[in-house]
Amino acid sequence: MNVNIHPSWKDKLKEEFEKPYFEALASFVKQEYANKTCYPPGKEIFSAFDHCPFEEVKVVILGQDPYHGPKQANGLCFSVRDGIPHPPSLVNIFKEIKTDLGIPYPKSGDLTRWADQGVLLLNATLTVRAHAAGSHQKKGWEVFTDAVIKCISDKKEGVVFLLWGGYAKKKGAKIDRSKHHVLTSGHPSPLSANRGLWFGNKHFSKCNNLLETNGTEGIKW
Repeated sequence: MNVNIHPSWKDKLKEEFEKPYFEALASFVKQEYANKTCYPPGKEIFSAFDHCPFEEVKVVILGQDPYHGPKQANGLCFSVRDGIPHPPSLVNIFKEIKTDLGIPYPKSGDLTRWADQGVLLLNATLTVRAHAAGSHQKKGWEVFTDAVIKCISDKKEGVVFLLWGGYAKKKGAKIDRSKHHVLTSGHPSPLSANRGLWFGNKHFSKCNNLLETNGTEGIKW
């Protein structure tokens, strides 16, 4: 089947796109988008990959599900469009960056600026029905995104994986820690952050230190 994704990823994942589970997933997603309101918009389903070609991946941040409110999701985990109020998890991410690196809290919640620097902002499930969290889970997206993580783990070196919360930690189980860096903490959601499991993790400065030690430029968070 023809998947509209950056050529670097198309080449690396071509076998995945030909598997029966992906055919079934594509058929399900097509039907959902034809009959219901779904997010992100169809052309942005693979935005995380389009903004961060395989060769340029330096950092991977794992999310779970796209936002399911109007005009929020733009295909990058934790990210929202310009002018959209910042969801609570994103607020806590920006607060931690401010404390960790002294960077002022930004107006825009659009994280395309990170993706364009080599941060793959990967949700485990790439689509969702409006106002129905988790509605596209267990349809095949998780199998696909596991394959993406394995592909990065197998074919690259020195990538920094940021795994926030139990779900992301489980999803990162297959990462080869002998050649990649894995930083874990609680999730930035208020539930976790207010229990002291998020703030103070200093993941953003730690990530840049690891990249710079490898001779790679850090991320302008």
